[in-house]
Amino acid sequence: MADEATPEINNLNIEDKVPQTKSTGQIVTPFDVSGGVDESGKLLPVDYDKLVQQFGASPLTPTILERFEKVTGHRPHRFMRRGIVFSHRDLTKILDLHEKGKPFYLYTGRGPSSDSMHVGHTVPFEFTKWLQDVFDVPLVIMMTDDEKYMHSAKIEIEDAKRYTKANAKDIIAVGFDMKKTFIFSDFDFVGGAFYENICRLAKRITINQIRGTFGFNDSNNIGEFHFCAIQSATAFATSFPQIFGTDFKKVSSIPCLIPCAIDQDPYFRQCREHAEKMKYKKPSLIHSVFLPALQGPGSKMSASVDSSAIFMNDTPNKIKNKINKFAFSGGQETAELHRELGGNSKVDVPFQYLTFFLEDDEELERIRAAYEKGEMMTGEMKQRCIAELQTYVTAFQERRAKVTDEVVAEYMRPRPLEWKGNPNPVVAEKK
Repeated sequence: MADEATPEINNLNIEDKVPQTKSTGQIVTPFDVSGGVDESGKLLPVDYDKLVQQFGASPLTPTILERFEKVTGHRPHRFMRRGIVFSHRDLTKILDLHEKGKPFYLYTGRGPSSDSMHVGHTVPFEFTKWLQDVFDVPLVIMMTDDEKYMHSAKIEIEDAKRYTKANAKDIIAVGFDMKKTFIFSDFDFVGGAFYENICRLAKRITINQIRGTFGFNDSNNIGEFHFCAIQSATAFATSFPQIFGTDFKKVSSIPCLIPCAIDQDPYFRQCREHAEKMKYKKPSLIHSVFLPALQGPGSKMSASVDSSAIFMNDTPNKIKNKINKFAFSGGQETAELHRELGGNSKVDVPFQYLTFFLEDDEELERIRAAYEKGEMMTGEMKQRCIAELQTYVTAFQERRAKVTDEVVAEYMRPRPLEWKGNPNPVVAEKK
């Protein structure tokens, strides 16, 4: 373990990196995430309550969590209990379907932009894997290699396809059941029924709608304008005849639940606006917050900035060095002040990471209380975070080492899937 770091060292304090400027509001899109800055130039954390109101989503309330547990028989995931998964669109409709034993499926995805995912990428996948186990339903995972190529000046098609295969191995290592999981690359899979749905939706979305949703202008390429229809087509069960069959009337009534980070929501607002006009069910969504970058609140990890993230191929020693060197601390300026005043767990990155990855609620609360009382020092907090992340990443790497090219090919082979759904559905009484 690392030597104790003194609280006065707030490594790479992000306030020092932001020039003095006028205040700006937060920006959250699929391409840019910032909590904004105040008048002194300090980077602000993302205001998720404001974001829920702005996007027109609904908070994940205790009442919904109670209903989730009642319907599924499972205690809500730690992400749900701790507000990491915090808002939704029509989750209650999915719970109603599950309660009655009616079909739905899960859909999530990954825009591959590097050879390795980081721990922030694993959050929605870990949650999706848990949902797959709880609901026992099919899952489709979309690898948007085409979108990454169109949106990045640095990524060529060959790069995007290589990243897709590498990231697919990362995703499989999370633990998805092959029998009920289909992973696909847009470059390889788009065509047939899937492309028909892309065209159905693309015909209904106007340029003005895309400009308003994503903030695009005349400098964006036409592929970026069009991509919303591609990503949305995955939300229609008829795009996957090998899984759900070809009976349009029957299959078009099967909705999906999309676990994703909140920055992906704009894509599906367009999808939800047009779905019923196309005789489809609106997709439901359940949103997660961003795992903050090592540099602190108001940002998210970036696959293109090594010092911002813990990557899933980092060695234990590299994890230790990154946390000790870069992780923003909520500690006081001196050890004496820290013991007197305590630390701020809300901005302390090591504690925030423990909130994501430490399973034990009681242990997490003990750490928070000790830190805020000044009983736990910054160095101790970092050591605890290092140990948890080393365990998490090492276990992942052991699973990934077993994922061969042949295993990836089978996950990505279009085929029927096997699932059971709710084994004890509530049957409506006949009147």
